[in-house]
Parts: sequence; structure tokens; C-alpha cells
Amino acid sequence: MKTNTLAAAAAAALGLAASGATARWHEADGDGATIRYSTVTGYFLQDEPTTNPSGFDYAAWNFGLLNRTYPTDGWGQSHQTQWQRFARWVNYLNGHCRNDGRTRYKVLVMGRHGQGWHNVAESYYGTPAWNCYWAELDGNGTATWADPLLTAQGAAEASRANAYFASRLHDHGMPAFDSYYSSPLKRCIQTADGTFSSLRLPPGSAPFRPTIKELFREGISIHTCDRRSTRGAIRAFAPASFRFEEGFTEEDELWQGGAPRSRGETEAHQRARSKAVLDDVFTHDDGTWLSVTSHSGEIASLLAVLGHRAFSLGTGQIIPVLVRAEVARGGQTPTTTAPGFTFEATCTAPPVTSIAGQGCVCSTTSSSGGIPAVAASATSTPSPRQM
Repeated sequence: MKTNTLAAAAAAALGLAASGATARWHEADGDGATIRYSTVTGYFLQDEPTTNPSGFDYAAWNFGLLNRTYPTDGWGQSHQTQWQRFARWVNYLNGHCRNDGRTRYKVLVMGRHGQGWHNVAESYYGTPAWNCYWAELDGNGTATWADPLLTAQGAAEASRANAYFASRLHDHGMPAFDSYYSSPLKRCIQTADGTFSSLRLPPGSAPFRPTIKELFREGISIHTCDRRSTRGAIRAFAPASFRFEEGFTEEDELWQGGAPRSRGETEAHQRARSKAVLDDVFTHDDGTWLSVTSHSGEIASLLAVLGHRAFSLGTGQIIPVLVRAEVARGGQTPTTTAPGFTFEATCTAPPVTSIAGQGCVCSTTSSSGGIPAVAASATSTPSPRQM
């Protein structure tokens, strides 16, 4: 799917069908049908503008679930936990609002992978040098960051999430997930497996059988950490419980880094594919409680599509969102001529230094003679992976 048009990208993406819970949302099918998303606020601390994302830890705040009352409180058993009362309310919203078949509510619980070797390398070299030179390599002889694995800290972050989910499921009545999804990059597969595979799920729960979905991957820069492995290599790496979505290709047909291309995905293109993968999941998966293991940049893109406030996640952090999806008909599908991928400047050797707000100063001279060339795209702003 090497394309520069968002409309073509979205159309191709929708061909990658979900293989989780299969109950097609027929109201969302057909020409002229558009799914509109919104975040239903008032349920999680992460929704609140006063909650500072910096240093926020899901494990200190019950995943951020607010201690509040619901209109359905008192229906059924008394002394229910906050999670049980929230789940009852979500079930009511779906039962009440599905009368016309055009509205669905889902709880998306999105987790960022644990620390990977690329995160360590970026911290070591500094973001400007990382962006314009080191990130385009497969590694430095000591560490490998092409489709990198988790560090020991990253594995510990997944284990921590495993223990916390266990406590919520068994001590607080948090519902188990109906479906699990993962980015195809190895660090997410490791994180999802370390988080969920050993959980003792409540009776009647759906088993942990995650679907690997192409479009839940990280923003597709020219960095080798954003280039996925082949399907065969992923199959050999991933536990047997992981399955590929329909249409998952052998080669990575999206990554466009490396000479002579060196083209990275635009923000507009990432938003378009984030919308496409949400449409795919919401159209094909009838489950209400969904887990998505992904990346900082992609989760930020998903949050933007969902109308959620910006909320950056550290490695191993998790954010739940109550999503309302509505099918609208009769409108025109928005189109744009914005490029899907654009050239990204790099250096051919470790940079000399960097200039704040501009980027890395390459060690080679410019054509005008004697002046170090500036790779303008390698800015000194911290990348989403470091934040």
C-alpha cells in the first residue's frame, strides 16, 4: 500500500478485515455511511483537562476510573464495585442506544509497549542526533533497534501491567476484554503477551487470542524501529495465540525509509489510517471491551480521531476511553490531496551538533562551501517515543 493519497490509503486499509469477534455492523456498511467518533467524558481522570499527563500512572488511580454515581446504580445487586457499576452503565448505554442500530459504545483500553531498545538509544544519543542519523541504522553493534525487542525494564513494565489487571479483574470486578489487538511490531507483541497471556480470566471470558493489525503500528517514519519484520519472521516470533488479520502481507509495504526514498508518513496520513483501523474494528467487532497494544505516536493519533484531549503515555502506560460511534448517512466522504509520505532529511554520519528549533548540523559541508548542512527535519523537539 505505497500511496500518497489519503482516500486510497483509507480504502486499502479497510480491506484488512478484523478477525476478532465477528458480528458485522450492517448499519455502517454501504455508500454514504460514515462513522463519527467522540469521547464520552466524565468517566476517567485522563479525560479531565486538569489531569497532567506527565508522570501520570494508571496503577495509582484504578486506570483513572472516577469514583462517581450512575443512573443505573441500585439496579441489581447492591455493594457493587466502581468497575461493576461502570460496566452496568455501559451495557445500558448500548442496550438503550442501539434501538436504531446506528450508535455503539465501546471501552477502548490502549496500552503503550514497554521500554524498547530504541527508547534507550534515543535517550543515549539525544533526540536530534537520533532522528537525523542513528535511528536510520539497524543498531550500533551493541544494541539492535530495527523492530526492536523490549529491554529488561520493558518486560518488567508488562509484568507490572499483568499484576494490575489481575487485581482489577478478580478484586474489583473489571470486565475481561472481548477482543485483543496488537501492533505488528515485536515490542508490542511482547508487551501484549507479557500483560495478558498468563492472566486467570473469569469464567466465560473470551480467551486471549490477539489479532495482529497492520494499521495499529507506530507512525511510519524513516526510522528502522518503525519498519516491521516480515510476516514469516513475526509468525516465528509471536506465540501461537497471536493471529494475523486477513490480508496481512509478507513484506512491510508501508515503510518507505532507506536510500534513496527516505520518506516518512505525514500526520494527516496517520490520522487517516487511524480512522480506517477504528472503522474496521467498530464495523466487524461486536465486543464492547477492547484491548489495543500499540505505540505512543499511534495512540496519540487514535486519541485525536476519537476527539480525546492530547494525553501522552510513558512506556508501559495505559489509557482507557469510553467511545461513542455513530453512523451518519447522506454526507460526502471527505477527501484531501495532502501527501501521504514526505521526504525526511538525514545526515550520512553522526552530526556535529544541533541547533535548537532547527535540528542536527551534519558533518558534511553544504554545496555553498564550508558551512555544515542542517537537516531541518531532525528537530530538537522531543519525539513522542521519548516523551
